[in-house]
Amino acid sequence: MSEHERRLSDLERELTLLSRHFVAARGPRIGQSLERSAYVLLTRLEVGEPLTLKELAHTFQVDVSTINRQVSAMLRNGLVERIPDPDGGMARKFRPTALGLERLEADRAISRAGTTRLIKATGWTEERTEQFVGLLVELNQSIEQLEGLTWSRTGRGETPGAAG
Repeated sequence: MSEHERRLSDLERELTLLSRHFVAARGPRIGQSLERSAYVLLTRLEVGEPLTLKELAHTFQVDVSTINRQVSAMLRNGLVERIPDPDGGMARKFRPTALGLERLEADRAISRAGTTRLIKATGWTEERTEQFVGLLVELNQSIEQLEGLTWSRTGRGETPGAAG
């Protein structure tokens, strides 16, 4: 194995560990009311135009039936609403409700507090944190470009860099 291949193997392992550590290290989901899938779907829906089930499935690279189950649960809980296609298409689109956005922001505040605790506990400086965030944004945007997907980095009424 070449040195480059060894580093790519290290990267894969560290990304796997990051996904595990990030969720665990932020602390328990005490006070958070959304299922993880609802949290992620609302995060996507809040930053753009309403989307169809097919568009959501493409965005998350899952089967339409998976998205349908998740969105159906969100509809029952009043987190999203189904609307006619604003462009006149046949398919119904989904957008977050005021309740969905309210619960998303409440859960996000808890998540942000956990992330803040994590960064402070590790002793990272603001500069190091900014460098890491910049690299993560660059990595995610590169992945999106490869996959032909886009994910806005700003929410409704937020400016770039203000999102948590």
